[in-house]
Amino acid sequence: MQTGRPSRTAMSSAHARAAHQTADSPRVFADPLAARILPAAAGPGRPAGGTPHGMPAEVRLFMALRHRVAEDALLAAARTRQVVILGAGLDTFAYRNRNPALRVFEVDLPATQVWKRERLAAAGIDVPDTVVFCPADFAEQTAESALVAAGFDRAAPAFFLLLGVAPYLEREALLDTARFVAGLPAPAELVFDYNQPAAALPPHRRPALAAQAEAMARMGEPWRSFFTPPEIAAELADAGFGSIVDVGWRDCVTRYDLDPALPDLFGGRIVHARTTHDERSQ
Repeated sequence: MQTGRPSRTAMSSAHARAAHQTADSPRVFADPLAARILPAAAGPGRPAGGTPHGMPAEVRLFMALRHRVAEDALLAAARTRQVVILGAGLDTFAYRNRNPALRVFEVDLPATQVWKRERLAAAGIDVPDTVVFCPADFAEQTAESALVAAGFDRAAPAFFLLLGVAPYLEREALLDTARFVAGLPAPAELVFDYNQPAAALPPHRRPALAAQAEAMARMGEPWRSFFTPPEIAAELADAGFGSIVDVGWRDCVTRYDLDPALPDLFGGRIVHARTTHDERSQ
């Protein structure tokens, strides 16, 4: 990562969301701000070119799907009044949010947040009062300490998003985050995507996984953790989550009425985990 810049994967994710708005049909995730928040150096219309940085269309679509699954789950979480976006990068949910009762905490490296705020200003994207920037270097502090310092209310229901981040975390770092969320005294939900190990995939899908992993490593941001669905379910249950829904490519294709012929290139999956606190006491 360059000083004062977001990670290259954060940039790729924003490019993918922007390209999805015009390159994919049907569009499963609407993000009218994705193209605007990108730097001018990307070139006008570049994100609509279909495959930024050589990204396969199916990979781009998975990036859109993880946001759609996450924001659908968030919309259904009627009691939630706090949203925490861990590794927010160039995510635009906070600037599309129309619920004035919903506080959105964006957690990321200090330099990344400085750069993002510059991009928001340059693009003319207003920062609503509901947004709380929470700079945090997890090499020096925990997510919990950073959030509490920023005004996060541990006693209020909360929804956590960790999109496009988990594969880059060490296994224990991801599980520590899950334990923190599950250990909150109020109802909490967590949505994140993860990658499966090559051995868990059919042989014909392993080359695509290897190619993506190699591409990330060349960018200086290698994938560090892999889970099978039974493994992640067991870890989340041990952490304290009572409800765990794990969806894969085929589940999303069916849910959003996509072309069933679209191939699942690398086996990415999306988890929605919820604690089972008695909300009547909240």
